Amino acid sequence: MSSKTEEIDERKKQIQEEEQKLRARMSKIKHKIAVISGKGGVGKSTVTVNLAMAFAMHGYANSVGILDADIHGPCVPKMLDLKEQRLMGGPAGMLFPVTGPLGIKVVSMGFLLPSDEAPVIWRGPLKMRVIQQFLSDITWGELDYLLIDLPPGTGDEPLSVMQLIPDMDGVIVVTIPSEVSQVVVKKAITFARQLGIPIIGIIENMSGFICPNCGVKVDIFRSGGGKKIAEELEVPFLGSIPIDQKICEDADKGMPFIVEHAESPATKAFMEIVSKIEDFMKSEEKRRKMEVK
Repeated sequence: MSSKTEEIDERKKQIQEEEQKLRARMSKIKHKIAVISGKGGVGKSTVTVNLAMAFAMHGYANSVGILDADIHGPCVPKMLDLKEQRLMGGPAGMLFPVTGPLGIKVVSMGFLLPSDEAPVIWRGPLKMRVIQQFLSDITWGELDYLLIDLPPGTGDEPLSVMQLIPDMDGVIVVTIPSEVSQVVVKKAITFARQLGIPIIGIIENMSGFICPNCGVKVDIFRSGGGKKIAEELEVPFLGSIPIDQKICEDADKGMPFIVEHAESPATKAFMEIVSKIEDFMKSEEKRRKMEVK
């Protein structure tokens, strides 16, 4: 019995130490933002990568990080041409993120797999454990923004991230104009609200196609659905990102779209969204200071 009690006490001590280490790592990151979606196929990872690039171009170079928390389907390394990279070790068991374009720091399960074809066949507890290690064992350093790219839905990974990260600043919900996508957005919003996480806003991706030849906009998947549901749920609408075939082409090549096409309407949309996110953070900081007083 004594041995069993000692084992339990040791495990409790270990958990407390891990929580302290995680809090210490996260305390050096000013803003932590989760990017979520109710369903797959809405371009959430593409939005996350380009938002990170937009932040870096907006004055936060070398101070932005991406945590690719999609354990089963990590794609951020490919989008940033980092597929061949691996997490680097340091003294005292430290691990360092991979550095991408404009100094963006990236951590992904993709850096730990032997090949692109290798599947991750894990149940919930193992996935939660590796996410915890990504947050606590990685030496992120001081960052202004950490964007967490979560897999679709409200399962293990999103729940683990929301519960593990102290002082999460909020979530950004990515949708497309279709009615099917709008239905599941409500679930994502409800999920965040039940966990007490602020909603930074909704982004409508694939919002119309602008012809590169004549400049005429065609609403392939309709448009305005994201704004409509934001109004319905009383959350901020951050903006619409039009379809641009170069976004997909650049992602496949591992090239940052908004760097390569600075004058694109989609790039301008990303930059405007970043400004709105900054405004949200400033208003939240002001609100918290008022509450302290």
